[in-house]
Parts: sequence; C-alpha cells; structure tokens
Amino acid sequence: QVTLVESGGGSVQAGGSLSLSCEASGFTISMGWFRQSPGKEREGVAAVNSYGMPNYADSVKGRFTISKVNAKNTVFLQMNSLKPDDTGTYYCAASRGSSTILRETAFNWWGQGTQVTVSS
Repeated sequence: QVTLVESGGGSVQAGGSLSLSCEASGFTISMGWFRQSPGKEREGVAAVNSYGMPNYADSVKGRFTISKVNAKNTVFLQMNSLKPDDTGTYYCAASRGSSTILRETAFNWWGQGTQVTVSS
C-alpha cells in the first residue's frame, strides 16, 4: 500500500501561478494529477513516469509542467497562466506501471485532494 500526501494549491487570480507537490510513501513509477470540479467528472490533467515521459491534457498543454523526482517518489505540478476553468480539487495518483495514460484505471493509489481556486 502506498500513501500519497499532497501539498500546495490555494487561491489565485486568473493569469497567476500555483504549484502542487505529492510525495508517495513507497516506490512508484508513474505519478499524475487529476482534477474534479463541482458537477463534473474527474479528469486527467498530467502524468509522468520514471523515464521522464510526460503526458498532458490538451486543456493544460503549454501552461502546466509536471516533473518527478524518482529518488523521493515525489511529483510536482507547476501551473502557470491559470484560468477559472482550472478551478477544482486536484488529486495525486500513482502506480507501479509505466503508463502515463490519463485514465483513473491506470493508477492504483490516490491522494485526498487539494483545492485550487482561480478567480476571474
């Protein structure tokens, strides 16, 4: 069993930046971020594996950067040029597979979520 501890998030105005981090208690290969807004289904945002291969949702390409420090089993998400549509609860996810596909079924462990609010 792997526990994920998220940190970061908060509130920012549109155009601003926020960063998220997530540390896993055990060995992982792929880690990623999903988000859920009120009334919407949870969607994949970005994922990366230990080989440094990232995958981004089209809605965040060019604005978000995901990175992973393998030695610390920690993943970071730098979010720039934030938009109100980026508002939601962001969940960290991890697996011991190498796939970075943005589907919930590709990940085995989940964090509790951290709130990101972007005001216009």
